[in-house]
Amino acid sequence: MLNRVNQQERLSMNERLKFFLAGFIEGEGSLTISLKAHPTCKFGYYVDPEFFLYQHESGRKLLEMAQQLFQTGRIAPKSGNEKVLVYGITSRRSIVEKIIPYFEKYIVPYSAKTETFYRFKEICDLMEQGEHKTAKGLVNIVEKAYKMNPYSKGRERTRSIEEVCERILRDYTPETEE
Repeated sequence: MLNRVNQQERLSMNERLKFFLAGFIEGEGSLTISLKAHPTCKFGYYVDPEFFLYQHESGRKLLEMAQQLFQTGRIAPKSGNEKVLVYGITSRRSIVEKIIPYFEKYIVPYSAKTETFYRFKEICDLMEQGEHKTAKGLVNIVEKAYKMNPYSKGRERTRSIEEVCERILRDYTPETEE
């Protein structure tokens, strides 16, 4: 008969922390693709992939554990509710190098947010390929972003997809774009 050791006992403390945080992130985290209007942007908008983790101020230690694990991001009070803290990573490089691989290994196999994650990853991949630098590519990303959280908690985007795409394509002529 084989001597069976509890599987958790075989995991290092660091691995256990990663799995613990995965559960916490599943419940309190979010992946978003923000579309921000900006007058100096070529197409009037820029795309910003973001990762957020929320917690009441009494649970700051959990956010600090995530910050220590990822070695990036910042913790700040949530706008409009100072008792809630937000740990945010808004650097696309950090998201691509740290958040996406972490989600793939520790969260996606068990997550209810798998569909949202894959759309988020697809958008980040398109941005890594420079698709956001062309009108056609940016519209493609915007369309994917608007489909990203189909089961959200009722929060809608400020602008309609039609309004955003119309602004992006306002001066678009296919032959001027590579």
